[in-house]
Amino acid sequence: MNRTARLYALVEELRAAAPRPVTVAALATRFHVSTRTVQRDLQTLMETGVPVRSIPWRGGGWSIDPEMTLPPIHLTADEASALTAALAATDASTPYADAARTAAQKITASMTGPASTAAQQLAARIVTLPARTDSTIRTAVEQALANNMVLRLSYTDAAGHESNRVVEPAGLLTADGRWYLIAWCRTRRAGRGFRFDRIAAAAPTGEQAQPHDLTELLLGSAAASAVRPTALASLTPRP
Repeated sequence: MNRTARLYALVEELRAAAPRPVTVAALATRFHVSTRTVQRDLQTLMETGVPVRSIPWRGGGWSIDPEMTLPPIHLTADEASALTAALAATDASTPYADAARTAAQKITASMTGPASTAAQQLAARIVTLPARTDSTIRTAVEQALANNMVLRLSYTDAAGHESNRVVEPAGLLTADGRWYLIAWCRTRRAGRGFRFDRIAAAAPTGEQAQPHDLTELLLGSAAASAVRPTALASLTPRP
């Protein structure tokens, strides 16, 4: 068994035993490798974001949170290549760029043979011209959306006017290669789109935001005809 296959097998072994921990010695015996190799593999899993953890006291070992991981997903070569290409097209200014990078690494690592080579070659042929967006701003927007938190923004509009805004995030819009935060602006008391590269600063207030319907905020704006990406259509609940 090569290392990539063993890493995935380790995850499944821990998932099967969860929430009970499994000792390093037991894992070493299961995969016919040394305890040192298992320790190194588990450390690699931790560094790539897999929610494994060590339980140091007597009777402990290593465990995984099954609710934070996905079961194996069997992709065709074309599906894996498509995902690799899409993730490779993200740059540092794209929302969730860090997660996209690690996801691409995991997809590539899960593939072997000609399919792996084809996906990597395709990714190498994709380049982007990144927008100028501070990663701290992107991270603040991501966290505000994930936790439904109010944000305080310093923003420069298309006319060059600077202002401070307090906003309640509703979603994201992408148009013409740019990303926008769609939010209810308390300052303007209306829905507004804030272009990422025009946000000079973004800071969470710690206050819980009121829920807002993204479609309603888009109505009457230049993005009134916006539609969800086709690939996400099947994930959207129908009324």
